[in-house]
Amino acid sequence: MPWSNQGGGPWGSGPKGPWGSGPQSSGPNPPDLEEILRRSQDKLRSVLPGGNLSGKGLIIIALIAVLLWGFSGVYQVAPDELGIVLRFGRYVRDAQPGLNIKLPYPIETVLTPKVLNINRIDIGTRIEDGLRRGTNWRDVPEESLMLTGDENIVDVNFTVLWRIKPNGAADYLFNIQNPEGTVKAVAESAMREVIGRKEIQPILTGARQDVETAVQDLMQRVLDTYQAGIQITQVQMQKVDPPQQVIDAFRDVQAARADAERAQNEAQTYANQVVPAARGNAARIEQAAEAYKEQTVAEATGQASRFTQVYEQYKKAPDITRERLYIETMERILQGSQKIILDAPQSGSAGAGIVPVLPLNDLMRDQQQRPPAQGQQTTTSSGGSR
Repeated sequence: MPWSNQGGGPWGSGPKGPWGSGPQSSGPNPPDLEEILRRSQDKLRSVLPGGNLSGKGLIIIALIAVLLWGFSGVYQVAPDELGIVLRFGRYVRDAQPGLNIKLPYPIETVLTPKVLNINRIDIGTRIEDGLRRGTNWRDVPEESLMLTGDENIVDVNFTVLWRIKPNGAADYLFNIQNPEGTVKAVAESAMREVIGRKEIQPILTGARQDVETAVQDLMQRVLDTYQAGIQITQVQMQKVDPPQQVIDAFRDVQAARADAERAQNEAQTYANQVVPAARGNAARIEQAAEAYKEQTVAEATGQASRFTQVYEQYKKAPDITRERLYIETMERILQGSQKIILDAPQSGSAGAGIVPVLPLNDLMRDQQQRPPAQGQQTTTSSGGSR
């Protein structure tokens, strides 16, 4: 045979096989387990009193093992964590941040979820890390396209911020298997439900805050029903637009609606200016008519009362009253006319005399109102009449 001249068969030149103690092929030798065990025993004997594994040495080893096992029950909880203590896999209590003590493993174990961390989930977009372009955002239309209540399609990208409830860490660990997936599914479902009850116009303009509040409340109710131990802190709508295919036409519609709203506002402004003025004029006319009415009625009432009083006096003294009425009437008639007194003829005189009345009061009033000329003095002359 071709290897008969080598004396050891195909595994070497020695008489032994590959598992014997004879010479082997070139390469590093494997470690000798017996030598390692022997050295470990020698070190242990040097530590133990007496130099051998006697009963006392075994007791010391057992005490050291018990102490190490007992110290394994001391653990620390970070400030942003909450300790969940399990006894044989069953929840028994919470552990606050700091040093705590539990029964050693495997009797009790501790889980420490981070209850103060704010987690973020983006729905409708994904972050892609590129070697050349850096971080990019990619749209996910199967998550963002939603149907509104007036049968329009809207593209909604939003972000959900959530955390673990301080008193719900046990529910978070044991009631849900995939927390992020659960929150994402609930958020997408809640947003679709809220968007499906509203029209597209308020969603695109001024109803974003209402939508965010409604989605947050609905998500919290659903997660509380699941007993997920999760608290939704905020819902933020990042982008709300029509689909890319119809965005130009939709912008034209938005511009037309804006023009119509502007025309309505201008008309309302004009109405707000004209209507109050017309109402003010109408109120002024009504008040003037009411005042004229009250004045006329008061004058008529006064004249009737005066006539009644005169009539009562007339019945008491008809002659005196008739003469008084005559004198008052003549006074009103002759008040603004020039007066001439005709003197009746006396017995033994030649005839009647005509004596004009000199209006001294009017002359004096005209003299006082006329300004005096320069270099002249105003003289006052007095005369008598007889």
